[in-house]
Amino acid sequence: MPLLATTPVEKMNGPYARRWWALVVLCLSLLIVVMANTSLIVAAPAMTADLGLSSSDLQWVIDGYTVPYAALMLVLGAIGDKYSRRGALIAGLVVFAGGSVMGSLVDETALVVTARAIMGVGAAVVMPATLSLLVAVFPKGERARAITVWTATSGLAIAVGPLVAGWLLEDHAWGSTFLVNVPIAVAAVVGALFLVPPSRAAGMGRIDYVGGLLSIVSVGSLVYAAIEGPHFGWGTGPVVAAVVAGVGLVAFVAWELRHPQPMLDVRRFLLRPFSGSMLAVLFFFFGTYGAIYYATQFLQFVLGYGALETGVRLLPLAGAVFVGAAVTGRLTPKLGVKAMVGSGMVIGTVGVFLLVLIEKDSTYTDFLAPMLLLGLAIGLSVSPATDTIMGSFPESELGVGGGANDTALELGGSLGIAVLGSLLGTAYRDELSGLVGDRLPAAALDTAQDSVGGGLAVAERLAANPSAGPRQAEALADAVNQSFAHGVATTSLVGGIIMAAGTLVVLAVLPGRGGARKRSEDQPAEARDAEYSDAPR
Repeated sequence: MPLLATTPVEKMNGPYARRWWALVVLCLSLLIVVMANTSLIVAAPAMTADLGLSSSDLQWVIDGYTVPYAALMLVLGAIGDKYSRRGALIAGLVVFAGGSVMGSLVDETALVVTARAIMGVGAAVVMPATLSLLVAVFPKGERARAITVWTATSGLAIAVGPLVAGWLLEDHAWGSTFLVNVPIAVAAVVGALFLVPPSRAAGMGRIDYVGGLLSIVSVGSLVYAAIEGPHFGWGTGPVVAAVVAGVGLVAFVAWELRHPQPMLDVRRFLLRPFSGSMLAVLFFFFGTYGAIYYATQFLQFVLGYGALETGVRLLPLAGAVFVGAAVTGRLTPKLGVKAMVGSGMVIGTVGVFLLVLIEKDSTYTDFLAPMLLLGLAIGLSVSPATDTIMGSFPESELGVGGGANDTALELGGSLGIAVLGSLLGTAYRDELSGLVGDRLPAAALDTAQDSVGGGLAVAERLAANPSAGPRQAEALADAVNQSFAHGVATTSLVGGIIMAAGTLVVLAVLPGRGGARKRSEDQPAEARDAEYSDAPR
């Protein structure tokens, strides 16, 4: 076997011999893409202090990555299918590394947001490429196990991102949390050349760029409106973006229905296994990403854990993901997709609801059970849902399939952080105003209401002010903690209700084992093409 992987998957006479090593490279690529979001959670306080970020600035430092990431995956997945999936993976890693280098060097808010956006573009190439290459390289009998490992890696990244960032922040500036991506990206590029075989769709026609453009406009506008509107008010920008998203979605569906080779055949949503799995991924990451986002803030600001301490305390979540992945790998073939996805969503919903019990005197122990349940839920449900989504696409559209799955994942996560984060902020502000609104100057109250970090900063300034003193500062800090705990409990109630409703919808849409089997038998050959066998490709 040659040292470099040069034989295309399509020309192999059997399964690729080094496919499990190739999976290591794909998972390494996935790891840094997910870590880029989760590591920023613990780096945010240091960035805020160093750059003087407002609440709006910080939101866009985080979401400058999310908008291009969510909007571009479908189109870039199709381009990878057409020309080279491995080439797309390598190109995406190079772009991602370039954005990371830029982010580590700049010291202006606008440039940090730009660097994050460049990283988001790279991630939008990498993410669907990892899934399409996985499905292309692994024979059907091993594919579910490979996707389970892929899913477990994304769960691991949720905890490893904060842990690595916290470790770096012990002795380095926040720029190091960007720079750590570079050696991992370089290792993944080298590994791709040696271990990941070339792959592209055979006989794929012209790319539907009009449909691609409409998808970019629709998803990008929706994510922008979801981020900007709930956090900063429904002014002209968010309202226009929401209208553009709605009109763009209608135009996209109309165009795709008439196009002979659509970017995404929207008729697939009539297939219950596909639409149910897409909804499961969307709702699931809506609840879990939102919950992890504000639980991490509580650990840092209210309980006072440092960045590294916070990362360490998220490790049980990663462990639970691996347990769930091991369980679903064994039980899904016996019980079916609906049972495992439904069970995972129920467990995740319970995990979110448990956060309703959080109070100002809560300790890390009160977060342990919710995090274990959320991690277990990720491991149980995401893998079979992703396997079902990817199995709904023929070989010529694996990149599009990966893009569809990952768009649902990222859209759900970004909506969860935006919507639940907005509810958290509103509940926090209202509660704090009721507790100390008549005892603080207007300017100090505005700063304290902006965020829990701002409230504690005002308390520190009061402690250093001779006219106020430690007692007043302590009272304000106590009120801030109480208000944030109230916000977490209130938001978790709403998030849990949304998750519960989503679970019911998914269970209604997903067919049982018999229904799924009959649907597969009734599909025309073109639709079943996705479930290609181990025969030479």
